[in-house]
Amino acid sequence: MHRIHILDKDFEISMTNETIQQKVKALAQRINHDYQGKNPIMVCILNGAFMFAADLVRYLDFQPEITFARFSSYEGTDTTGKVTEVMGITTSLAGRDVIIVEDIVDTGITMYNVLPLLENKGAASIKIACLLQKPEKLQVDLTVDYCAMEIPNDFIVGYGLDYDGFGRNYKDIYTLAK
Repeated sequence: MHRIHILDKDFEISMTNETIQQKVKALAQRINHDYQGKNPIMVCILNGAFMFAADLVRYLDFQPEITFARFSSYEGTDTTGKVTEVMGITTSLAGRDVIIVEDIVDTGITMYNVLPLLENKGAASIKIACLLQKPEKLQVDLTVDYCAMEIPNDFIVGYGLDYDGFGRNYKDIYTLAK
């Protein structure tokens, strides 16, 4: 499908699943290299990162422990600027190498607020891995350690990303039509 309709908006395909998988596999190879002989814990940020995390771990050569957390900062197509912890991390991070798995880093506000929470849980190290990053939209001082792709400041859906809870199920990524 080259064009989809979700709720009141139209979206056009911008990235095929084949391209996404190539980028995720390349990212996994970098993580494999950096974590060779280690057993990090991966914190998948729900809801958006679930597809990315599932594909990413399939390309890893090691057996990471995986846990989940959920934070909210969006309403519709806009960020609220406020991060709310919806589902916290229950697994101990004390002394562990942690890789946060995030779908997209745009303003960076969510990750900026999540990092101190994980630091307070005693993580030995914390790295951020994201599928997508919008560098021109970044509003905070944040380092993304592993990024599969940088994209322009467009609103996107598909491959776990949503518009008001819909559109996550598409295997490709779609951009809001102009």
